[in-house]
Amino acid sequence: MERYYKERFHVQQNLIRKIAPLMEVNEIIEKVREELRKIIPNAMEVCILLLDPEAGKYTSPLQCALYEQPVNCQSCKRNRPAVQKAIQKKKAVVVSQSEPVRRMDNSLVAVGSEYAMPVFVEDLVLATISVVIQPMTRYTRRDFFLIRDFAGILGNIILTARRQWEITQEKIRIAGMLSHMAPFVPGSVRHMVDKNPELLTLEKERKDVTILFLDLEGYTSLSSRRPETEVNAIIEKMFSSFVDPIHRSHGDINETAGDALMIIFKDHDARTNAINAVKAAFEIIDRNRAFNQSLDPDIGSIDVNIGINSGSALVGMTRFKGLLDTRMTFTATGRVTNIAARLSDHARLGDILVGEETKKMVDGLWPFYPLGSVLLKGIKDPLPVFSLLRAPGPEPGK
Repeated sequence: MERYYKERFHVQQNLIRKIAPLMEVNEIIEKVREELRKIIPNAMEVCILLLDPEAGKYTSPLQCALYEQPVNCQSCKRNRPAVQKAIQKKKAVVVSQSEPVRRMDNSLVAVGSEYAMPVFVEDLVLATISVVIQPMTRYTRRDFFLIRDFAGILGNIILTARRQWEITQEKIRIAGMLSHMAPFVPGSVRHMVDKNPELLTLEKERKDVTILFLDLEGYTSLSSRRPETEVNAIIEKMFSSFVDPIHRSHGDINETAGDALMIIFKDHDARTNAINAVKAAFEIIDRNRAFNQSLDPDIGSIDVNIGINSGSALVGMTRFKGLLDTRMTFTATGRVTNIAARLSDHARLGDILVGEETKKMVDGLWPFYPLGSVLLKGIKDPLPVFSLLRAPGPEPGK
């Protein structure tokens, strides 16, 4: 049986070349119709009827050429028997004795056979191709194959157009929500939601994460000695120098609270998250040393103390509702987070302290200095604590 593979391939390639530069979905659908009209020798008209209830939101109906003035294909062809049968049966239908087309002035245009082919998008009929040919002529097997090929291409076009419209609507919705809540949502969270709008609606999920807390030693003293605007400028500049190392290590800056940052490492497996957190910590310490050297000697040094802990946490959006507003943040909640925060509180003089789980996952990559079991603030039982920078002993200057 002749299936015209070579010709069909060239026809499809030619169509793809012609629609590739087009941006508007209406232009693309019109070009599909134009090309199909050209390759069916006896075609009087080709209509593409979009049946998707949402179609009017992302495209406009085509105009039927069988009229002296433009007429919407939807009103021209929607109720014709061939189209109705194709929709009901969900398969191609040929009506050999097709009704003439009645123009607005009640004059009739005689047509030959009519062929209607449903266009499927994810098992739904969202469009129909209707082809009418000249009276006393017939369709060939080649015509049927080509129309079917075009129906497949058209289905992908409609699916893409529909999804783009849905994405646009979702972005508009998210933008509205974010603009409404902008004063209460950290900038880092808005950035995360811009990239992944579904975060607003997803439930929290349990994940293996590593949490890094850092806070500044000497911030309180500095604030008491220098003007508030100067202190804010210094801290902002310092924290800005940490952003690149954090992002380079795949960390998400979750919260800022004056002199502290919380960073979540969650996008990889547990061991990789821990390694990334430690890498970020070392680079932050290096950046801090360089920053301190740039400060006026009258200001003194500002040390960064870091606590790192790994484990399972509930990760997702958290809403804090008050009487006047709602604050949103993307966070990891649970014991793993609490311990990381307490480790940073316990660290002194720019140290990096890690919990036992983190130490287990990265052991052998860096040397560790055990500090023994430490009773951390707010934690009931003592926990093993390890330093990445210095062995236990008296603090310098004591």
